[in-house]
Amino acid sequence: MSEAETKRRTRRLSDSPADRRTAAALLRAGELVAIPTETVYGLAANALDERAVERIFSAKGRPQDNPLIVHIASQEDWAPLVRSIPAEAACLAEACWPGPLTMILRRSALVPERVSAGLNTVAVRLPAHPTARALIQESGCPLAAPSANRSGSPSPTDANRVLEDMDGRIAAVVDGGPCQVGVESTVLDLTGVEAGGRPRLLRPGGVTAARLESLIGSVEIDPAVTGRLREGERAASPGMKYKHYAPAAHVILVRGTAEGYIAFVNKQAGPQDAALCFEEDCDSLRTAFITYGRRDDPESQAHGLFDALRRLDEQRVRTAYAACPSVEGVGLAVYNRLLRAAGFETVDVQ
Repeated sequence: MSEAETKRRTRRLSDSPADRRTAAALLRAGELVAIPTETVYGLAANALDERAVERIFSAKGRPQDNPLIVHIASQEDWAPLVRSIPAEAACLAEACWPGPLTMILRRSALVPERVSAGLNTVAVRLPAHPTARALIQESGCPLAAPSANRSGSPSPTDANRVLEDMDGRIAAVVDGGPCQVGVESTVLDLTGVEAGGRPRLLRPGGVTAARLESLIGSVEIDPAVTGRLREGERAASPGMKYKHYAPAAHVILVRGTAEGYIAFVNKQAGPQDAALCFEEDCDSLRTAFITYGRRDDPESQAHGLFDALRRLDEQRVRTAYAACPSVEGVGLAVYNRLLRAAGFETVDVQ
């Protein structure tokens, strides 16, 4: 990105029809526009314009081997982007779209290789946020849109957080209010099903593994959901390979009972440290704290997580001891994000 581009200010647009037309015109011209979705804000560009897609990588500082997700406005927009749509994919699209589910299939020649970071696949999603769909339709093209943050930092869930990372680096942000879900979409790899393989969950999100299995049967959960990729293995989905979603603060994920977590933090935390905890923990902690939801409510955890991670840096926290969520349902998505925010550094307590 040139020095002139980094000095310009990013326009803040509303979700009014007039401002959506302005945003769509920018997208057609090859510019970058941050847009609201129900999961997190996405950094959008025309997915069929390779130069525009390359600008996403530049603006984010995104690793070159990290594929993007293509967003569409309706199910009819899907077929031209992929070689075929197996029955399982069609079933999931009917049941879960619009919504926080991304499906990976073999890409057609229409999709630039750059979108998929050199892979022969493409990840596609139909977002539920009405502003996102209106912008895609108005722009007249599918939109490649990873999260609208600098690579590796916590994803933004409102327009203010987008501007913290992207002001001056992109043309505009469309302010559609806070995101409802708060963590990125579920990513499901369906490339092997036509050859008899099982669908493979690469990234957990708002559509749970149980929901997927209720619709299409057995789903394999990739080992990288709860661990690191093997040495030399390529990332097939965003959020798999690198330390991700991380604040500048040192995050340690603490696994164990509520009592064990509180006792550990009260013993370990110094004056520049904080607990990244559940609301129920506050009264028992003798250190600074930032909450990210309720203990038995993974949806509230997902909604609050990324904002809480950003507040750690606003409060200049040195080390954050994060309470570990359940790995059931949407909790698996929260655990996946926290594990990567911590760079896989965990402590087990009683």
